[in-house]
Amino acid sequence: MTFRRRSRSLNERELRLWRVGRTLALTFAAAVLVAGGVFYGLVVLLDFQEIDTTAKLDAKTLFDLVKLSFGVVAGAGALVALVVAYRRQRVDEAGAHREATRLHTERFSQAVDKLGSDSPAVRLGGVHALAGLADDAPDNNLRQTCIDVLCAYLQLPYTPDPGNDPTHQDEHHHYLALRKVRHTILRLISDHYQRPRETHRSWQGCDFDLDGVTIDCDMDFSGATFSDGLVSFGGATFSGASVYFEDATFSGTMVRFDRATFSGGYTNFGGATFSGGTVFFGGAVFSGGTVDFNGATFSSETVYFDDLTDGATFSGARVSFRNASGSAPNGLLATVGTPVPAEIHFPSIWLPPVP
Repeated sequence: MTFRRRSRSLNERELRLWRVGRTLALTFAAAVLVAGGVFYGLVVLLDFQEIDTTAKLDAKTLFDLVKLSFGVVAGAGALVALVVAYRRQRVDEAGAHREATRLHTERFSQAVDKLGSDSPAVRLGGVHALAGLADDAPDNNLRQTCIDVLCAYLQLPYTPDPGNDPTHQDEHHHYLALRKVRHTILRLISDHYQRPRETHRSWQGCDFDLDGVTIDCDMDFSGATFSDGLVSFGGATFSGASVYFEDATFSGTMVRFDRATFSGGYTNFGGATFSGGTVFFGGAVFSGGTVDFNGATFSSETVYFDDLTDGATFSGARVSFRNASGSAPNGLLATVGTPVPAEIHFPSIWLPPVP
């Protein structure tokens, strides 16, 4: 799956300032126009009809003109100082951003090197380092890069557990150590996604490509809001763990569970609200464990249990839509078929009337 990027690139965020001469000239011209406008407005407001051309220039009037001239010069100087101070602040901010980016890049390289280590303990340190970098990233692009690396690590192939055979004890321990690394990444993803958007350490709004990942540890997305960014569990395997989307809100983005396999454990969508965006379950296989949509609200027709090529398959998992409200998701009733299997529970309003 190709994830699009909506955040602005670093080049677009570079400092853009006009040259000093042009800036000062435009600023002074704007000041003159504003002063002229104010003077003209006062003339109209006070209803001056004409200027007495026969009046002589006395000392008091001359002194007032001199004070006015100095006031204009002082105002122009203040404007120049303001422009220069603004430019200095912008240049300092750009320099600070470049320095933060440079330091982030150095730390990023060190963390990625740790992920490639043969030692599981060092890899675990790299995982936490990348998560910390994502939290402290100076912009969204750098945060997304850290998340992409963590997701890519989960998609890497790994040697299955050789079992508890004493002749493969070392391989078994190595497998358990690397599984700890994978579980830590999965836990960090759910922990950070639960945090409300725009708060520190929140990863909501970022893209997550978890296609084909085996989810065999507990994850908790309870109360999370999926309203931006693309989140994909396409082809993932939910097995032997509890994954909670309880009271989550799917309101404005694409979340994919197409081709996912629910073969064990407990996946809970209880109380979730599907009110926008698009959620795909087409091609998913419900073959074991429990998938619970109890009390979920389907207030928009953007949840699909079928697609252009294949529908979901229900072949042994306990799937419950009890107390769900709204209309049935697209393709759900057709893929389940009739009569409805005993391990699948629908609200009565979704079922056709009994003849």
